[in-house]
Amino acid sequence: VQLQASGGGLVQAGGSLRLSCVASARTFSNYRMGWFRQAPGKEREFVGTISWSGGSTDYADSVKGRFTISRDNAKNTVYLQMNSLKPEDTAVYFCAARDWIISPRDDHEYRYWGQGTQVTVSS
Repeated sequence: VQLQASGGGLVQAGGSLRLSCVASARTFSNYRMGWFRQAPGKEREFVGTISWSGGSTDYADSVKGRFTISRDNAKNTVYLQMNSLKPEDTAVYFCAARDWIISPRDDHEYRYWGQGTQVTVSS
């Protein structure tokens, strides 16, 4: 499975961005998808995850209420809508996939990773 993330960029605090992640998987709907981020000098951290059907989502407390994950299985695409962005959201954002996961917040459980897209939020 290959993942291609896009949509990052430079935005002012309070602005919005929508990231996309397109998967090459033939059976994309079988995969749980996750978003993670890594800021300079910091470890990669969980942002959010969505179940194979899109019926279940989970978010890190730091983004809850501001970020929304959705997916379109017909387009093999998962989205991360980011609103009310803050400078501390600045990071490289990665999408990840796995067909079966026990702990969706644990990045070590994801088998497939995209290349990352840079999000920079200016104050």
